[in-house]
Amino acid sequence: MSSARGRGRGRSRGGEEEEHENKERWLVSYSDMMTVLVALFIVLYAMSQVDIDKFNELRTSLAAGFGAPQVSILTDGAGVMPDVSSQVTVPTIDDIIPVLSKDIAAQAGMTGSGTATGETIAAADLAAARAEYANLDDLATRIDEALRERGLEGALQFRINERGLIIGMVTDEVFFAAESAVLTETSQIIVDTLAPYLVPLPNEISVEGHANSVPTTSKYTTNWELSSDRATQVLRRLVEVGALPGVRAAAVGFGDARPLLPNDTPEGLAGNRRVDLVVLSDKPERIRELLPLVPTLEEG
Repeated sequence: MSSARGRGRGRSRGGEEEEHENKERWLVSYSDMMTVLVALFIVLYAMSQVDIDKFNELRTSLAAGFGAPQVSILTDGAGVMPDVSSQVTVPTIDDIIPVLSKDIAAQAGMTGSGTATGETIAAADLAAARAEYANLDDLATRIDEALRERGLEGALQFRINERGLIIGMVTDEVFFAAESAVLTETSQIIVDTLAPYLVPLPNEISVEGHANSVPTTSKYTTNWELSSDRATQVLRRLVEVGALPGVRAAAVGFGDARPLLPNDTPEGLAGNRRVDLVVLSDKPERIRELLPLVPTLEEG
């Protein structure tokens, strides 16, 4: 009986042994955290040790990349200034911005105020503008020579702007009768002379009708209709007789909205009654913007 009671000691009332509670498990988490902190401090300490020589090489390469002049430091020389070989100067944003601004202005061919000048125009853009201007000017010369051979010298006016070559047909009695959109016999010859020079071009052609400020008294209600019809008749002649591809051409009428000359003189009224054939330049906008400046730059 006594032996049975002795074997029963150490058990709970339910007959199961009590589980021993481990109160030192927090040491594992604590040691892990301390290990991570020690590793972090080691990394921070290693990062704080900068190799001055390598840093100087990096600074020099960055300065050269941004166009800043390279500076050579003589470390063995003796002078009146204290030793500053260990001091490192890094280019600031104020040093970098002017260099980048000049590069951007040169690439765009524009100054800060938006005006192109010979000093800031990129060489490649200027060369492209000169080549395009030469091509358009050569086209105008060949057309003028063809008209001269037919006794029509001076029948057309040529000018080059940022859009391309503008061939002006002043709509006096040579091209159209008063307040009429019917092409005269002379104007048909002129348009037929133009066509062979326009057909081979890859450029798009815009035929634009214009009028002066004098109200029309013909069948056309306004100068919009008159200018549009005149442009359309010129375009039809180019396409139907001259074989100009219709997909490359368009006709539009501006009425009196875009006068070339003041409408307060007889010359201005006559000059604003016109049809312009515009050979649109296919060059990028930055090249086209330089076209009007080419003659000035060539003179300079």
